[in-house]
Amino acid sequence: MRLLILGTGWMAQEHARQFGRMEGVELVGAVDLDRKRVDEFSDTYGIPNRFTSLQEALAWDKFDVAANVTPDRIHHPTTMALIAAGKPVLCEKPLAENFEKANEMADAAERAGIINMVNLTYRNIAALQKARAIVLAGEIGQIRHIEASYLQSWLVSKFWGDWRTDPKWLWRLSRGHGSNGVLGDVGIHILDFASYGAGLGIDHVFCRLGTFDKAPGNRIGEYELDANDSFTMALDFDNGAFGVVHASRWATGHLNELRLRMYGEKGGIEVVHNLNGSELKACMGENIENARWQVLDAGSVPTNYQRFVDAVRNGVQAEPSFRHAAELQKVLDLAVVADEKRTQLSTHAGT
Repeated sequence: MRLLILGTGWMAQEHARQFGRMEGVELVGAVDLDRKRVDEFSDTYGIPNRFTSLQEALAWDKFDVAANVTPDRIHHPTTMALIAAGKPVLCEKPLAENFEKANEMADAAERAGIINMVNLTYRNIAALQKARAIVLAGEIGQIRHIEASYLQSWLVSKFWGDWRTDPKWLWRLSRGHGSNGVLGDVGIHILDFASYGAGLGIDHVFCRLGTFDKAPGNRIGEYELDANDSFTMALDFDNGAFGVVHASRWATGHLNELRLRMYGEKGGIEVVHNLNGSELKACMGENIENARWQVLDAGSVPTNYQRFVDAVRNGVQAEPSFRHAAELQKVLDLAVVADEKRTQLSTHAGT
């Protein structure tokens, strides 16, 4: 299987490492607008063919599948071109800047009959997969209440670098530089974490977005720091369960942590994932009487990268698909409107 990597930034390096170690997968090409950058990336990962435009790569056409690791706003035009060329695509999240574009991408991929996946990386967590299996098996009964959070502290800690001086972080704080804030950056991750873990769809959303002053005039150089830093959501799930989902870059003491708690009629389950690893705990059976939680062995699961390759080889669509990512994008878009109008909105068109 001959793979083209589109984009050569930090996340593209992870794609190159993951695909590069798979038997039967050959990294044959890389694309970046910057010739120096694509050459350095390709030299590092032993990629023989380098291009400064997708059009060049498509004209060359000696690749079977593509990993799209371009900036968010570039996902739509480049993926649509790859779909038109009949190339299966693994696209980074978010699928597109808004639901309209994401839905168009999902429609196009389905019409073309090509394998398509979105790299929602936290699907790689065995604890989440095991929690979902427990829920779907009915072991905690019907879910009534869900809590989920995605906490980061890079606005108060220099662990990842200093956002005040590093453009890598500054652009994430500026709407004018293409950022939709913490909602756009990690919102899709925590919504997927919650809805996938619970095996539920989302019916209604109410959201509040918060942007806090971070510099004099809330500006550093050319960057206006106007993208949201925190959000809280109240969700109604399609089984009638309530959910509370929140995320922040101001969460002191949490470098990068996702947490999911699900409470049902017969038990509760919790997933925590951070830089130290993952943990799965459950309170079920006789343990509910004394609120005793047990740590469960979650085993291991194949990565999105491996499942994408397997799906292409087998010709069987895998999740998370473009369609799933588009539905999550609809919730994110509605969250922005809900914040503006201070009202709850339905995910069902016309309601």
